[in-house]
Amino acid sequence: MSTSESKKTKKPCKILSQECIGTDIYSMWLDAGEIGKNAVPGQFVSLYSRNGGKLLPRPISLCEIDKAEGKLRLVYRVTGKGTGTEEFSRLHAGVPVETLGPLGNGFPLDRMEEGKKAFLIGGGIGIPPMLELSRELKGEKQIILGYRDELFLNEELAKNGTVYLATEDGSAGTKGNVLDAICAEGLSADVIYACGPTVYNYIHIGNARPICVFDVL
Repeated sequence: MSTSESKKTKKPCKILSQECIGTDIYSMWLDAGEIGKNAVPGQFVSLYSRNGGKLLPRPISLCEIDKAEGKLRLVYRVTGKGTGTEEFSRLHAGVPVETLGPLGNGFPLDRMEEGKKAFLIGGGIGIPPMLELSRELKGEKQIILGYRDELFLNEELAKNGTVYLATEDGSAGTKGNVLDAICAEGLSADVIYACGPTVYNYIHIGNARPICVFDVL
């Protein structure tokens, strides 16, 4: 268990704001108190449904962390009608959500050595964790983002590094996946941080050393 996870707390967290930023993609800010103050990039929280019939919480990765104010931003996809994520998408500012966190080990930022180049690879709903990572990670950051078609968070990520896009339909960036974009742009890196639905593809890219590769939450 990581030091941060050992400080996990379960408590109701008030929703500060919520908006739809893409088709079935929502951005929620929580007043998370000590959960936010103890969180690090790459961790997640578990949100509990208000429906007593749903006993298991829904894990959602952290997109942004405001340690000073104890606030967390969650960006998540609604996975279907009647799901916990659909329920969360209907909630509004001021409503409390039972939250457990922070959970997970997080990204090891200290493994990025000075003067090195990093790949930050996010696919689909594995993109949100890359935002806080890109803000806190030192060094040269090449941010490779893979989408089916509709883009989200790419402009925010571009403030923290060089962004390269891949879309399955070729509507933006390279047609294909993130590996196709890396090859098409002739990119190289020393280390890899990644999160997405097909993370096993990211383990070996040239001579880059995988530092932290997470499956999507």
